[in-house]
Amino acid sequence: MNQSPVPAAASGTPVASSAVADTDEPAVQRPASHLDDVGRAEPPVRGPRQAGTGILPGRGLEHHRWIARPAEAFSVEALRTRLIGGIQSWRDYPASLRLWFWLIPTITAVLGGILRFFRLEVPHSLVFDETYYVKDAYSYLVSGYERSWPSNANDSFNAGNPNVLLNTPEYVVHPPVGKWMIAFGMWLFGGDNPFGWRFSAALTGTLTVFLVALIAMKLFRSHTLGAVAGLLLAIDGHHLVLSRTALLDVFLAFWIFAAFGALLLDRDDGRRRLASRLAAQAAASPGGTPLTSQLVAGPWLGMRWWRLVAGICLGLAVGTKWSALFFVAAFGVMTVLWDLNARRIAGIRNWFSAGIIKDGVPAFFTIIPVAVATYIASWTGWFLSKDAYYRQWAATNPAPGWDWLPDSVRSLAHYHLEAYKFHQGLSSDHPYESSPWTWLVMGRPTSFYYQSPKQGTSGCLVETCSSAILPVGNPVVWWGGTIALVILLFWWAGRRDWRAGAILAGVAAGYLPWFMYPERTMFIFYAVSFEPFLVLGLTYVLGLVLGRSSDPPWRRRSGLYVVAGVLVLAVLATAFFYPVLTAEVISYQEWRMRMWMPSWI
Repeated sequence: MNQSPVPAAASGTPVASSAVADTDEPAVQRPASHLDDVGRAEPPVRGPRQAGTGILPGRGLEHHRWIARPAEAFSVEALRTRLIGGIQSWRDYPASLRLWFWLIPTITAVLGGILRFFRLEVPHSLVFDETYYVKDAYSYLVSGYERSWPSNANDSFNAGNPNVLLNTPEYVVHPPVGKWMIAFGMWLFGGDNPFGWRFSAALTGTLTVFLVALIAMKLFRSHTLGAVAGLLLAIDGHHLVLSRTALLDVFLAFWIFAAFGALLLDRDDGRRRLASRLAAQAAASPGGTPLTSQLVAGPWLGMRWWRLVAGICLGLAVGTKWSALFFVAAFGVMTVLWDLNARRIAGIRNWFSAGIIKDGVPAFFTIIPVAVATYIASWTGWFLSKDAYYRQWAATNPAPGWDWLPDSVRSLAHYHLEAYKFHQGLSSDHPYESSPWTWLVMGRPTSFYYQSPKQGTSGCLVETCSSAILPVGNPVVWWGGTIALVILLFWWAGRRDWRAGAILAGVAAGYLPWFMYPERTMFIFYAVSFEPFLVLGLTYVLGLVLGRSSDPPWRRRSGLYVVAGVLVLAVLATAFFYPVLTAEVISYQEWRMRMWMPSWI
């Protein structure tokens, strides 16, 4: 398959986005017909002096490929290409590549699904925090809210008898969405078996692989890099383990990344609207350009439907874990900055203030209310109950001045306040807690499961065996991704590439906030929330290594060999660590061979 799906000067390599300076004369905007696939202007072509004249052939306006006449600059085609690039949707690919736009994510998702569903029922017992979330999910199926369990509930669950619920409510501190998703798998396949417990996690992890490959192709305009991104997430051990275990974090990562994808689609949709409305104003003007008054602030863009989708996804993310609130803030700033830059590139004079008023304010009132409504709706089971935890709190705790609020709302607000206090005070020691400083280098993976079968039991053929689930990330992905983040910082700051900035925003929102709580008990598997962005960062840098279609053949071959070598190493690393990711029974010596750091034990 062709390395680069885009024509002419375009390539699969991420390059800097358009950085046209805001000027008073829209006549010097870059022309649509000579931009590469991602909106970067090509340098002017300067040929030899014309014979006998001493004049460069590029003196006329028509010879400068980086500028256009005013009427041409404000045509809808020129505006769309300047704002979005030459490839504006999957339909713009050649016919031979359109099918691959969907096949590549599907193939990588199938690979990820095989790794996630194979032996999903092993081990046949609750592992790590499944003891909380699986039982809560079963409570949802029975009652719609969390109920208490007897002290031997794990034994009953492991024996295939989950129906030992007590009649008293249970106090929990995480919202319902992730547990409802776990309950969906139990509803399909039963709550009496590990496959049912873990089905939703495996399905969600597989869908995340699909999304990563699809979004990478959209982001980088390259089928090759889409396949690279999907493969890297499909085989990464950290994401693999979280996709095979009924914890909340893989659901959190999915909804966050789905919101990012929706905002990416909104970016193009908003720019298409801006191009169409500016072009319509230009066509209605005698001079073929928008009136000066129309270029002061630019047009309103109307209802942005993809932002509604993003709001729903962000509401579901917060409804899984509150840490998604940092993504809400980061993505909100990111999408407004994209709109500000669009107005600047389009030639709007007061692009900053216009973008804040005409894009930023509508974005807030589109995304936030929808996210809040989605979050509240996720508590429907709690609202419909009569004896869920704190459900009747307001009835016995009057609040003068707040009695205009329904009791259920006041009770839910009190529930959230108490849960917030719990999270703030969570500082108990845990043998597998880890500081965020160690996450990117996998300093202290959390052991989910470990057993030492003796010879003759559980398939152990030697004196002592090990069966473990350790969510250790693929060293190629995590260590390579950490290096890639440094390179992205330079590309974002030096080349002003919006793609690098978007990836860094996703990593920062999921990673940096944890440094604000140094006393809190934290675990490395929290990092799965930003892992898709880490994979995109590594893919970005591999795209730089791969080179451009216009590079010399030796350069392209060298880049291809390096990228292929990285992928081979990543696959081999996953094959090596696979036994300790999936509770395979291996000898103790083989287990120790895979413990590369003392802190992994």
